[in-house]
Amino acid sequence: MHSYIRDLGLLRDRRFTLLLSARTISVLGSAFAPVALAFGILGLPGADATTLSVVLTAEALPMVVFMLVGGVIADRLPRQRVMMAGEFMMAAGFFALAAMLLTGWTPMPALVAAAALAGIATAITFPALTGIIPEVVPRDRLQTGNALLGLGANASRVAGAVLGGGTVVLFGGGWALVASGAMFALAGVLIALLRIEPGERSGGERHSVLTDLRDGWREFRSRQWIWVVVAQFSLLVMAIQAGHGVLGPLMAKESLGGPAAWSAFLAGEAVGMIAGVLVSIRLRPSRPILVGVVLCLPTALPYLLLGLEAPLWGIVAGSFVLGVCFDVFGVLWQTTMQREVPAESLSRVSSYDMLGSLMFGPIGLMLAGPAASVFGTEEALLGCAAIIVLCTLAALLSPGVRNLRAPRLEPVQAEAK
Repeated sequence: MHSYIRDLGLLRDRRFTLLLSARTISVLGSAFAPVALAFGILGLPGADATTLSVVLTAEALPMVVFMLVGGVIADRLPRQRVMMAGEFMMAAGFFALAAMLLTGWTPMPALVAAAALAGIATAITFPALTGIIPEVVPRDRLQTGNALLGLGANASRVAGAVLGGGTVVLFGGGWALVASGAMFALAGVLIALLRIEPGERSGGERHSVLTDLRDGWREFRSRQWIWVVVAQFSLLVMAIQAGHGVLGPLMAKESLGGPAAWSAFLAGEAVGMIAGVLVSIRLRPSRPILVGVVLCLPTALPYLLLGLEAPLWGIVAGSFVLGVCFDVFGVLWQTTMQREVPAESLSRVSSYDMLGSLMFGPIGLMLAGPAASVFGTEEALLGCAAIIVLCTLAALLSPGVRNLRAPRLEPVQAEAK
């Protein structure tokens, strides 16, 4: 208990509290957005699933395209200002979408442009977030800081899913998007209140964007443990996107009782992610990447149970395990990246990490439906579980994954700023 109290003492640090508050509020805005945007767009006269697909693609595509550029920007400029700009851009995009829905003036090019602005803002913000954490959190408290940030984000995702739906029902998608935009704006204001002292980050010589990307790629591929795990996650995320996005809901509709059963699955995962914070705060493995990758093996459990038509309580328990394992992995991964990658390259390496990990996700969504039709939903879910297990076992063959050791750190007394 004493150790937990010492770890939670980080909440007395003003700068960390501002960052935690900003991140929590921003994720809450992001959790509001999908429900508000989906039902707001579908509620437009003449709108259909294709209309929604176009708008969502307009948001997702720029996020992928600009992710590497976002890493370059965050390594070149003060990350506080980059994050602040990203949050305000996000607010502008969602305020624009809200204004169009509320006024009824909704030309497709304008909807696409506003959604694209939000996607670009996301690509700018994420790499900067990874890099700013070591600028705010003492080195010996990085794991605690990442865990607490994860706790705030997970709580916001749960609350946003509930509150966002309620806001749409009571006030409509337009006003829900106003609330989302206001949260992003507030997060930007909180980031603006951070004070990152000069000298906490090295400047370095400026190069062209292509040179910066090439240098970031060199840092990325020079660490075997990074590129192996990113390759693992490109396949793992593909399987999870297929299972979560299409096959799981389809299975719930066919044999588990419909939306209520799938909501129970997602709730189990969310509770597991929150519980994972308690584990990740105190877990200090000597080989963090090895432990993190091993923890990916149990994430196949819910898809295995779904494919075997297990009882709902067992499937929900499996989703809980998935949530715990993913949260602990995420904290170990972020902390190790922040300790091992030089600060001047951290955002670029993070952008390569995110791009590589997510790039096959849309393929999983695209192939899930045809796979269920050809092989059956249960067989496709078992295939997802097999992909997760096989790519994880392959990653464990890497000496870089197995042998990377955490440094021994002396406790540093954090000052409340």
